[in-house]
Amino acid sequence: MTCKPDHSSQIQRINRMIGQLNGVKKMIDNGVYCPEILIQTKAVSSALRSLETALLEGHLNHCVTEAIKTGKGREEKIEELLTIFKTRIK
Repeated sequence: MTCKPDHSSQIQRINRMIGQLNGVKKMIDNGVYCPEILIQTKAVSSALRSLETALLEGHLNHCVTEAIKTGKGREEKIEELLTIFKTRIK
């Protein structure tokens, strides 16, 4: 069972991360001091983790909940979650 949630609300967040990455690139191009670049890369990393969390929340609240309610694709969703958790804790 494939779920098709609306992720359009995440586009603004992604655009902000793209802007941050472009800023990091510009800092590198301009030879900015390493610790200043690292502060910005940490911000990008945090933003990406926040996006991942929001996507996982949406998946749990929409796709997984629907699969459990209907019984359709329940095992598939559990396997997906296990895979997601295994890759996130590496």
